[in-house]
Amino acid sequence: MTSERVSGNIGRLPVTVAIALVAALCLHGPVGAAAGDRQWSQDPFSHCKFIAPASLTSGPTFWIGACINGKASGEGMLRRRDGERAGPAFFGRMKEGVPEIGVVDLADGFRAGRFSGDDIGGQAESDPQDRINAFRIAAEAARQVSAQYVAEKNPGSARHYEELAKTLELQTD
Repeated sequence: MTSERVSGNIGRLPVTVAIALVAALCLHGPVGAAAGDRQWSQDPFSHCKFIAPASLTSGPTFWIGACINGKASGEGMLRRRDGERAGPAFFGRMKEGVPEIGVVDLADGFRAGRFSGDDIGGQAESDPQDRINAFRIAAEAARQVSAQYVAEKNPGSARHYEELAKTLELQTD
């Protein structure tokens, strides 16, 4: 290879690198950006971190469940609160602070399914089995919340979440 040929290819190197970089960003940018764009929240008391489903809206959110390595894990509940007033709640399974599957209990009904994008059950055509599994996991999460309130000697809240578990289970029929 001659020195002229080598230097000619070096001149094209910045253009080639620029094209490769743009192609990589177009192909992989949104996926990488989505993970970085997630809004992490923190329980004000336990300091456990999590990503709340968008349908919970923003504001103080509390986690009742396991907190492993500082992140919400396993079955439990994320509850939005406005002062003393309880807001919407997510009942389901978390993994390393990110919702996996469950149900958001809203004033006008339930959103059920897998976590996708930034919310639960937002898929246009979700798998019916995912919806059934979401309600079953949510019912188990509500029972665990009830057990937590029993341990804290709060029978009123324990009863409320046990009844909610039954309601969630009925949604699978």
